[in-house]
Amino acid sequence: MAKPPPSVTSAPSATSALDRPSARVAAGLIVLLVLAALAWMHREDLFPSQEAAPAAADDPAARCFAERGAEVDRMRDEGTINDQQAALFKSRAEAFCQAQFGGGSGPPAIPAQ
Repeated sequence: MAKPPPSVTSAPSATSALDRPSARVAAGLIVLLVLAALAWMHREDLFPSQEAAPAAADDPAARCFAERGAEVDRMRDEGTINDQQAALFKSRAEAFCQAQFGGGSGPPAIPAQ
């Protein structure tokens, strides 16, 4: 006579090495190491250095936008334009300054071929 198939509810009696607490601790340590490596690789993004801040003052695009932005703010304060127009003019001024001098917060320039 043939053996009956094993029952679906019967669990194996031996536990896998991956189910032990030591394996879970090792997995936790690996996660911590990977997070530490990511933090190390992106340390300049997470904690910008103080030397990088003054470089923006030398950026001609930033100076251009500061000048145009001040003009737009003055027009808004005088009542010549409203807040929506000021936001539109500032976005256009930023695009103008980036096109004129490069840089800014827009996408990088396409390399020449």
